[in-house]
Amino acid sequence: METTFVLFSCPILNISPSHLLPPLNPISLATLLQPGHDQYVYRHANGLCVIGLAPTHVALKEDGGVVGVDFNVGKTDRSEMKVTGKRKRNAQHFESNTTLCKVSSNGNFFLVRCCVKGSLLEVNDKLIKQPNLLNTSADREGYIAIIMPKPADWLKIKDSLLNYEDYKKLRGLC
Repeated sequence: METTFVLFSCPILNISPSHLLPPLNPISLATLLQPGHDQYVYRHANGLCVIGLAPTHVALKEDGGVVGVDFNVGKTDRSEMKVTGKRKRNAQHFESNTTLCKVSSNGNFFLVRCCVKGSLLEVNDKLIKQPNLLNTSADREGYIAIIMPKPADWLKIKDSLLNYEDYKKLRGLC
């Protein structure tokens, strides 16, 4: 089983994910498990990573697009998790292949993975009531989650990711 992870660098400071601009300086993107299950990772200068569905994800290509998002996967509901304080108390620690949520599209379910090893700081609660945000602005208001990787973990995974130009060539978007 292979998934393709996509990483874009977003060098914008002090802007919430709902106001992220398209990537300006691509750093690197990833190659992984199921074909067509592409995801992006915007890495901010402060080290935080924003995870979402890439424009070529199969869920976005199906008739009607994404119609539902469910953060209740595994033993906990990710949307009920609340992180507090400078030390990020209550943050869940995930591996890169951990499931963040399930998106439904045209009767099919697709798992969205964490992409990077780190602590889950926030999921986009808006997607529960407005799953259409994934169809209209997956790279902005339709982000899935924010992850805080340790610097050492980021260094290990960043070389396995593709940059934006390589991603476009791989998917024939040039």
